[in-house]
Amino acid sequence: MTDRVQGPLRAALACCRRHFIATAGFSALVNLLYIAPTIYMLQVYDRVVPTQGLQTLLFLTLVLLFALVTLACLDRVRQRLLTRAGVQMDAVLAPLILDATLGRPDMAVARQALREFDQMRGTLTGPGILALFDAPWVPIYLLVCFMVHPWIGALAVAGCLLMPILAWANERLTRGRLDLAQRIAGESYSHQDALLGSADSLRALGMRRAMVARQLRQREAMLSAQTEASLASGNILTVTKFVRMALQSLALGLGALLAVDNLISAGAIFASSFLIARALQPVEQLIGSWKAIIQARQSYASIDALLATMSDAFSQTRLPAPRGAMQLEGITVLNETRDGAIVQAVSLRVQPGEVIAVIGPSGAGKSTLIRAIAGAVLPDRGTVRIDDADVRDWDPEQLARHIGYLPQDSALFAGTVAENIARFAGELGEDRAAIDSTVVAAAEQVGAGPLIARLSNGYDHRLSLGGRGVSAGQAQRIALARAVYGDPAILILDEPNAHLDGEGDAALIQALTALKAKGKTILIVSHKLGILPVVDKLLVLRDGRAELFGPRDEILAKVAPPNIRHMPTPPVAGAA
Repeated sequence: MTDRVQGPLRAALACCRRHFIATAGFSALVNLLYIAPTIYMLQVYDRVVPTQGLQTLLFLTLVLLFALVTLACLDRVRQRLLTRAGVQMDAVLAPLILDATLGRPDMAVARQALREFDQMRGTLTGPGILALFDAPWVPIYLLVCFMVHPWIGALAVAGCLLMPILAWANERLTRGRLDLAQRIAGESYSHQDALLGSADSLRALGMRRAMVARQLRQREAMLSAQTEASLASGNILTVTKFVRMALQSLALGLGALLAVDNLISAGAIFASSFLIARALQPVEQLIGSWKAIIQARQSYASIDALLATMSDAFSQTRLPAPRGAMQLEGITVLNETRDGAIVQAVSLRVQPGEVIAVIGPSGAGKSTLIRAIAGAVLPDRGTVRIDDADVRDWDPEQLARHIGYLPQDSALFAGTVAENIARFAGELGEDRAAIDSTVVAAAEQVGAGPLIARLSNGYDHRLSLGGRGVSAGQAQRIALARAVYGDPAILILDEPNAHLDGEGDAALIQALTALKAKGKTILIVSHKLGILPVVDKLLVLRDGRAELFGPRDEILAKVAPPNIRHMPTPPVAGAA
């Protein structure tokens, strides 16, 4: 298996390894240069002041300024390296995360995966990671403290031992609260996005204030969890700051005591305070960044779990274009709570060129079944085969080129009508002229050409978010043109005439008749009887199970009123 499946996050971090290694190297130089002010202080108090050596002071000051300028430049370089690492990480992972998010929208983490990735990337390229790079140099500062005097070193060691204990206590107190807050926040943002997408319906139904109240309750729960975590973390941070400031002051007092006994010089009094502060700084930064680090760790686990569900399309053999045969073997789709099945063990075989109508009462599982066949949802059990090949053996994007799918809600997107019909193939760099000719052919094939021509700007008529900008009937006919774009062998249509008027119904029947004549395999879900003359077989679903399946007239004789049991077969397009 490739890195794409084994560990895309690890692969992305490996791409940034040289950035992190260089940052670690520059961090080493930065931390060495941080000792320069301490040395300067010692020299000033121990040499310049007693001897009044102004020339020595001048050169010491010039050396210090050079060291500080170098330190600032190196610190800027390592920040730029981390910024570049973030850009590299985004270039590698963002396409995979977006692909996985659209591929598995049923996973809860998929809805906020990119947001979590940005949070993780910000932590890995921000102050928290710099504190981690600075932490290995704490022993160096401790060694320098011991060189000043063993008691100064002992005080620094005590502080460095106490601070991690406080950090551990901080994690213990905040881990559960942070997990809860992050989970509630994700749910709240998802609900808010859904509400914004249905804002017009909420206004029309007079539900706006009710939904505002509901959303505020969710935010109250989120803020409550975040507040508890922040308060618990704030208590530890307060103690941490007290410990750091107390240690610095104690270092001055201890240094003064040792200087009175002539055990250290006067300059070492201030140097010891500075060294202890510098030794404790990375630990304090880690504690301050602990919340972000914990969230980044959680985001890493969530994104890794999402990317682990991706199939390795690069290792799959490219299969030939399907002829249109389909076989369902025990297809089962569970409900969201996983305590029942929407579709239960449906099995059937469809021959190339057959037109199958899926009928049944509302809630029978019709739409869910054809969504599973189209690949819009993954069945929990069972197998869908196209020309005897398991659909899981196909690259989903490649298979989708041979399947025309019309969802119940049309599902048009922001962009032009032509872009929607072409399935946005232009974004992949395909030839524009070829795309345009195929778009027009698809629209004419389903009788949508005149409708589109009457729109402002025709095929270049721009739709807004959610495909708004056309009526429901127009959207359905545009979506039907998208379904036949590229001349797919299989068409799966969910309520293709739900929003059509008489003209649209006639155009649909004519299009289905022509497509049947071309040998296309067609599955249709519909409650309207107008499509029955085109149908070869009927599948009757009830409570998610296949109750009946067979030739149209045979099934109609069992389930339909006498006046519609025998439907005339329409003439084949082009026949004499």
